[in-house]
Amino acid sequence: MSDPLTFKPVTASNVGDFEKLFGAKGGPNWCWCMAFRATAEEIRNSKSPERRKQILGRVARKVPIGILAYAAGEPVGWVSMAPKTAFGKLGGTAETDGVWSITCLFVPRARRGQGMAHRLIEGAIAYARKRKARLLEAYPVDPQSPSYRHMGFVPAFAKAGFSEAGREGTRRHVMQLTL
Repeated sequence: MSDPLTFKPVTASNVGDFEKLFGAKGGPNWCWCMAFRATAEEIRNSKSPERRKQILGRVARKVPIGILAYAAGEPVGWVSMAPKTAFGKLGGTAETDGVWSITCLFVPRARRGQGMAHRLIEGAIAYARKRKARLLEAYPVDPQSPSYRHMGFVPAFAKAGFSEAGREGTRRHVMQLTL
């Protein structure tokens, strides 16, 4: 049986857990989930330490960046999600009013293969509803895709009720769930 999970948005009170998860071996500390968020100014000469400062700056300003999954009080997963307008370089549909986007799922290697992606998606759906989003958009790839795998896989989102709304580039599907 899987550990029960709780989900919390990243805020000043738990940002240390976010840093712990990202800083651990295998964590996504090269991008700090800034790839689609970064402004043109931020992206110039931006390396990992600067990206870390940029995402932590957003937390300090109370800008939503995503949710952490916890098991037994420890951070065990991450969903990068925010209002779609927070992601200037994302693409997808032109719709933004009441739309939230999921741009990354991260599960530490030791917890992979245990259905965590499905659980993270369900946690993201619940959080988007709590934040009064009317539509949740994701940009997953096919399981055999050589890139963008951090955005999740089409079958996991389809299982959660998302339907395809289009394509963004050659690999990313645009999938939506009306809330």
